[in-house]
Amino acid sequence: MNAESDERTGESAADQDAELGSRAPEFIKARRTLHLSWQVGVFVVGLAVVVAGVLMLVLPGPGWLVIFAGMAIWATEFVWAQLVLRWTKRKVTEAAQRALGPKVRRRNIILTSIGLVIVAVLLGIYLWKFGFVMPWKIDE
Repeated sequence: MNAESDERTGESAADQDAELGSRAPEFIKARRTLHLSWQVGVFVVGLAVVVAGVLMLVLPGPGWLVIFAGMAIWATEFVWAQLVLRWTKRKVTEAAQRALGPKVRRRNIILTSIGLVIVAVLLGIYLWKFGFVMPWKIDE
């Protein structure tokens, strides 16, 4: 494997070499019943955090951040969660690199400028029509 990155997957060598599987302490992994109980506990805690994050998508709060925190909790014990987090990290990195491309930056600057001009025109129209009066104090 290349030390910089794998061109097909975008993963660094450290990500590819990272061991998949349980990160429970060895004395827990050595006892099957204790390890199963550990996995159930990790799953329940991760599920509670993910559910809280989903609720925060419609309620105030950092929903996606909490959902990813729950996935990170699951990734300490479950291979499927580790793979999902790797895939998510790779996709976020790819999106960030695309967003920094010169064409995309230019487009974003143009759209932001147009948006600011529209807001400024609407603010000017409001001030011309009503003066510096708050909307809830207009008597018309």
